[in-house]
Amino acid sequence: MSDTFNTPSSVDPRLLEVLVCPVTRGSLEYDRAASELISRGAKLAFPIRDGVPIMLPDEARALD
Repeated sequence: MSDTFNTPSSVDPRLLEVLVCPVTRGSLEYDRAASELISRGAKLAFPIRDGVPIMLPDEARALD
């Protein structure tokens, strides 16, 4: 596994290729500045904590 995965400010690009939104099953966008994965379809932002995406809808932030 890539060393960058363990860095909170970045996510392994291979992981981003396989992750999908748990609500819509759609693609996600990586927001490095906010350390979140964005689902435009679900209008949710999933946090990344210590380099680990938290893909639980209850943990996601609603987008305006």
